[in-house]
Amino acid sequence: MFLEKIEKTNDIKQIGSENYDVLAEEIRQFLIQSISVTGGHLGSNLGAVELTMALHLSLDLPEDKIIWDVGHQSYTHKILTGRREGFVNLRKYGGMSGFPKRKESDCDSFDTGHSSTSISAGLGMVKARDIKGERNTIVSVIGDGSLTGGMAYEALNNASRLETNFIIILNDNNMSISENVGGVSKYLNNIRTADMYLDLKEGVYNSLHGKSKYGDKVVSQIRRAKSSFKHLVVPGMFFEDMGITYLGPVDGHDIPAMMRMMKEAKKIKGAVLIHTITQKGKGFGPAERHPARFHGAEPFDIETGIPSKLRAKANYTDIFSTVMCKLGQRDENVVAITAAMPDGTGLKRFRNMYPDRFFDVGIAEEHAVTFAAGLAAGGLKPIVAIYSSFLQRAYDQILHDVCIQNLPVIFAIDRAGLVGSDGETHQGIFDLSYLSSIPNMHIMAPKNKWELSDMIKFAVAFEAPIAIRYPRGEAFDGLKEYREPIVYGKSENLYEEEDITLFAVGSMVKVALDVREQLKEKGYSCSLTNARFVKPIDEEAIKQACKEHKLIVTLEENVASGGYGEKVRAYVDSLNVSTKVLNIAIPDEYVEHGNVDLLKQEVGIDADSVLKKIVTAYIGI
Repeated sequence: MFLEKIEKTNDIKQIGSENYDVLAEEIRQFLIQSISVTGGHLGSNLGAVELTMALHLSLDLPEDKIIWDVGHQSYTHKILTGRREGFVNLRKYGGMSGFPKRKESDCDSFDTGHSSTSISAGLGMVKARDIKGERNTIVSVIGDGSLTGGMAYEALNNASRLETNFIIILNDNNMSISENVGGVSKYLNNIRTADMYLDLKEGVYNSLHGKSKYGDKVVSQIRRAKSSFKHLVVPGMFFEDMGITYLGPVDGHDIPAMMRMMKEAKKIKGAVLIHTITQKGKGFGPAERHPARFHGAEPFDIETGIPSKLRAKANYTDIFSTVMCKLGQRDENVVAITAAMPDGTGLKRFRNMYPDRFFDVGIAEEHAVTFAAGLAAGGLKPIVAIYSSFLQRAYDQILHDVCIQNLPVIFAIDRAGLVGSDGETHQGIFDLSYLSSIPNMHIMAPKNKWELSDMIKFAVAFEAPIAIRYPRGEAFDGLKEYREPIVYGKSENLYEEEDITLFAVGSMVKVALDVREQLKEKGYSCSLTNARFVKPIDEEAIKQACKEHKLIVTLEENVASGGYGEKVRAYVDSLNVSTKVLNIAIPDEYVEHGNVDLLKQEVGIDADSVLKKIVTAYIGI
């Protein structure tokens, strides 16, 4: 096996070119075998095998730098930098991350996890290189999906001013380009990047520029003529017009062709974009047929592609999906918006039923929110479904475009709280904090699947900005008997006793139930309240709790700073009462990847950890 010869960075250069295809196949089989056990991002990695090999063959790592946009396609890169054995613990607590991590390897030049960032980061590294007088090669790899994010164009706009080399790889696994255009483009690229052509172009421009009153005019006419011709035959004129040299398209699975393109790209004094065509999921039939399903795959059976462990119960996304379809039937003003995640957010069924009222804006969360504001201003009822970690990218739009105008936009925040294996960049542990800081915003969190349904219906009838945050995973189906109507700003009292009272937010109600039972076994009486609203908090219920209990405990799956607990503590302090407040929340730190149950133990919000904190606090009163 050639794969076994890859033990450290640059070992791939010891593999003969006649064996590249064999190595690529071995990498694919290794990825399929590994991810079928651990889960992970399969489709994107299978599509980037040859592209990654070509980069490693063309560059000298770690001196040269590769910045992977999003980073979920970096598995082959990890293999080629000597981390193959780390795949046993891929995305497990304490194990190898599924994304590039600078602390993991000096070949990971930039931590990524969200999209559309690689060109900005790469441009920054180019400028740092130039200021320091270094000569290494900087390459940013960005997918066609990430080019829907506006940040990428902001970076391209700046990159167009460069007069030193910067290579951008556009990994396109979706766009279709006809053969004749591709052939002409390939021919022109060979001419335009040949040494003779580059030397001639630079020599002519330098000779004419500024030499006489006619010199600049001649240069301008040459450029216009060249541009007009290229508009007819070159598909990358958008980039060319920005001042970025376009090369391609090139088959991203053809390693020699990619290496030739890289060699030519290095000669260009400026920003150059290499357009590669790849197939997502290449080499694994189920992933080729269902690329969305294998974007982030759970462990699966290799022969069929079917998940090894089928879900027995509905998750919160399923509940949201069902409710959205019903609301769409009842109210023609209900519209749905997502940012490239119709499957992940549960809006696929709504899209199929009401295509004219469904909008997928691509990976563009900022646009999604302001677009929703426009829909609301036009009299519709927009529901924006975005993961918690991704919604934070649109903070300014929520504040300025939605909340200043007090527009009735509904935010369905999926994956709120700890999400597990994707790690720091994906944990949804900040939404209560960043949303609570915005005037006119209202925030709810359901205790179970029935309450999620009730809250969505409440939100549709609400005439102001409102957010509903719910966790990833199986929907809690306990406490079915407790289903009081949702009343604005009011909590729900579940159990009334003495001594200690628990105010739990959303997913933490289930934890609070376990804690309450354990407290009772230890001889403590304990009340339990479902907070329901994080903003506004139920001041009346908290004030009453102060009269009847010695200790108030708040529980939330959010960082402590700016969360629900801080608001409760501040209000209790204003009452000048003897009641003590204990805030249970995630410490103000980034939480790495791992199993969610294990992570809860590590950050101290599991039932056993909460119980110990409460007993200690109560004894100290």
